Amino acid sequence: MRQAFKMKLKKGFEKEYERRHNLLWPEMKQLLHDSGVSDYTIFLDEETGTLFAYQLSATENGSQDLGDNPVVQKWWHYMADIMEVNPDESPVSIPLQEVFHLD
Repeated sequence: MRQAFKMKLKKGFEKEYERRHNLLWPEMKQLLHDSGVSDYTIFLDEETGTLFAYQLSATENGSQDLGDNPVVQKWWHYMADIMEVNPDESPVSIPLQEVFHLD
């Protein structure tokens, strides 16, 4: 299943966001893999700070459904200072509806 969502990066943290993701924790990579998430890509609109995320999932669930996992909660805390977040430190994430796809 293809999934897409958008998030918001705080201004001035573009390089830091990229740096942290380039050093993605092995346990986070393993959790995503074990959960069936693949082809996970995040794009940045530098003008607005909007992050566009795309991923494939082997199930109906994706990375956005792993919030009960302690590794994910630790990642949220790690990223909370540079992103717009909810009170539980999860990123404000807005799912996007697929309207077109071409193989």
